[in-house]
Amino acid sequence: MNGARVLVVAAHPDDEVLGCGATLAKWRSQGAEIQVAFLADGVAARGAADAGPAAQRRRAAARAASTALGLPPPWFGDFPDNRCDAVPLLEMAQAVEALVARFSPTTVLTHHHGDLNIDHQRVHQAAMTACRPQPGHTVRTLLFFEVPSSTEWQTPSPALAFVPQWHEDVGATLDRKLAALQAYAEELRPWPHPRSARAVEALARWRGAAVGCEAAEAFMLGRLVR
Repeated sequence: MNGARVLVVAAHPDDEVLGCGATLAKWRSQGAEIQVAFLADGVAARGAADAGPAAQRRRAAARAASTALGLPPPWFGDFPDNRCDAVPLLEMAQAVEALVARFSPTTVLTHHHGDLNIDHQRVHQAAMTACRPQPGHTVRTLLFFEVPSSTEWQTPSPALAFVPQWHEDVGATLDRKLAALQAYAEELRPWPHPRSARAVEALARWRGAAVGCEAAEAFMLGRLVR
């Protein structure tokens, strides 16, 4: 990945670690330049009295997670949490287009289109729209990650299934993913919730076992231009 420029377009802080944290740590160690961007805060829709302070804690957690993965500070957007379907897709796509213009990524990672969470779906659509394969576009690779407690909670359907064709061997960086996940301790749940640390590790071990390695993160390939 030396020389690669990677942009992660995620809905909420913690999606990046859950979906591709170990891969980001691996690619960064191989020389890739990586920028993580969040379009919503992940807490405002909960209606808590301390929504403002909660959002600030979530941002602080995101910065700590980026440090644990060896990444620069993330970029934060302000689209409405769990209400991205109320925003015109054009506005979200233009925000992602601005990020692409700013960072000139060769690889973009974003959500799987079939996730249950509506923000994940809209962020996927915005990223796909922003990364239309126009002549001269910098993005050559599009990858879609899974997020525990969203991807597998969707109603079973062939059209919405997460069927990975790309696996990253992350046996050497899984510990860094799990360390970064601890920055989001407020978002973790007890086992056997799929967003527990134990479940996240189990998924990585299973994805690895499926392709013959200690641990892996799985992706659906949206585009690869060589």
